[in-house]
Amino acid sequence: MGINDPVIAAQTPAADFSINQCWDKYTNDEHAIWRDLYNQQINILKDRVVPEFYQGLELLNLNEGGIPDFSKINEKLMDLTGWQVIAVPHLIPDDVFFEHLANRRFVAGRFIRTREQMDYLQEPDIFHDVFGHVPLLTQPIFANYMEAYGKGGLRALKYDCLKNLARLYWYTVEFGLMSSSDGPKIYGAGIVSSRTESIFSVESTSPNRIHFDLERVMQTDYIIDDFQQVYFGIDSFEELFEATQQDFASIYEFMSKSDKMHDVTDILPTDKIYHKGTQAYANTGGRLAKAS
Repeated sequence: MGINDPVIAAQTPAADFSINQCWDKYTNDEHAIWRDLYNQQINILKDRVVPEFYQGLELLNLNEGGIPDFSKINEKLMDLTGWQVIAVPHLIPDDVFFEHLANRRFVAGRFIRTREQMDYLQEPDIFHDVFGHVPLLTQPIFANYMEAYGKGGLRALKYDCLKNLARLYWYTVEFGLMSSSDGPKIYGAGIVSSRTESIFSVESTSPNRIHFDLERVMQTDYIIDDFQQVYFGIDSFEELFEATQQDFASIYEFMSKSDKMHDVTDILPTDKIYHKGTQAYANTGGRLAKAS
């Protein structure tokens, strides 16, 4: 659906690309799809996700009445961390995206996938954006990290280092893991909202799992349309936030002049390795269907 959604097509986006969610226009089946996806993921995530994610779900009550109403979410989010969720019609320009994050506005698609797309769709929908991302925005330290990322993005544009910052977002916000005494836990939205990667990311012997290092991550390639071959783990959200509390100018200057790039299967001498993967999944062709 996406931009083919008639509710979206009928609107003219504002200068910042925001649109009205038009919550009352969702159909009963669309609400039912949300509930089915929600219940599926809650059953799968169980002990695989960080506890802060469940805290966020409880604070926001994201399964009340089906697809969440952004106006209701925002009342709670603003009180908790000063964030709000705004609807956009499609993927938006990078500078606008960073501007929203820097001002504590998280952009989300309005549309929800069809039943034929329950396991996978390429364009992020409201389930990925809201179920996957928004619960952690109730947590002050992660909310601060997201704001810092937005501000860093605006600066990255000036240094032509957008691709490097995109890798940081990919391996933290979308596909990040957190170490714990009983193994890795999920916090990245791309995993949290995925039926099959929720299991693969923490239980498969195939991928590498390596401790997070800012510059290492920013120089590591990633896979868009399949399971990741490497995941980076943090010890805490405090570690993630503190990594952004430095002057990125020297990092950007170095990376803008360097063509250094690490492949998704690389193991470096400086890596702190949690698990050295077999890469069996990738070596046998990969590309299993997975929920986005």
